[in-house]
Amino acid sequence: MQFKSFFITFVLVASMGLSHAQQLNLTAKDSAQNLWQMVKQDTKYTLKSVGHSFTRPLHWKGDDFAKLGILIGGTASLTLADREVRRVFQSNAEDFPTVVRDFGWYFGSPQNYFMANAGLYGFGLITKNEKVRKTSVLIISSSITTGLIQTFTKNAIGRARPGRNEGHLTFNPFANDVGYTSFPSGHTILSVTMAHSIAKQFENPWVKVGIYTVGAIPPISRLVDDAHWLSDIAFSTAVSIFVVDAIDKFLNKQDAYGLPKKEKQISWNLRFGANQIGVVGVF
Repeated sequence: MQFKSFFITFVLVASMGLSHAQQLNLTAKDSAQNLWQMVKQDTKYTLKSVGHSFTRPLHWKGDDFAKLGILIGGTASLTLADREVRRVFQSNAEDFPTVVRDFGWYFGSPQNYFMANAGLYGFGLITKNEKVRKTSVLIISSSITTGLIQTFTKNAIGRARPGRNEGHLTFNPFANDVGYTSFPSGHTILSVTMAHSIAKQFENPWVKVGIYTVGAIPPISRLVDDAHWLSDIAFSTAVSIFVVDAIDKFLNKQDAYGLPKKEKQISWNLRFGANQIGVVGVF
């Protein structure tokens, strides 16, 4: 229970940071706008954002398909390291702090995740804070998008979890068995989606690093718990970042909340080479 409280407190503290941080230059709607109008607006942009995410591939060009190819190729190449990374994590699992391990599970657990976002959104409604509301809409619309992708992919691919000891290339599609839902990692998708959505609202690089560090705990804990392979984690992280960035860009173009536009602080790119595979953020 203490981890749930800590997790919810973390998100609420982040939301208050969004509300009071001077560098964010937050704005609020006229007090005449009532609660129902705000909920209707937020629901509309949530649905539009999800729709945009799933129809965007229809407008992809060469570079977009190239990124998809790099993502698939990079994930496939990363499977070569799956067994060795698992061996390293399992040989050191007993030394991993239990409190961090437990927090990682709670952070990426759906019920706690959506409870925390409900608290964040409620804070935005009560204070009529556009920045917090927009951040919450970004989180929930990105979560719906990645959640649907994750649900279909988990069942369609049916990859065996490490704990089954059947090998990292064992697949049993549509098995209706949680033991064959390793790819991708749901905990990673949710934690990275929230961390990236919140971190994008801050300009201070040290604040960003702190938020991303917290967001990285669930993926690491899932490796320690022997619940996922490294390639599951890497793919989930990349998908979460790309979806959040796409929806954030869409909301900004829609001028949904009348917030001042700012220059992009971090550029996220896929890197794939002889000695480099992953998602790289450039400040």
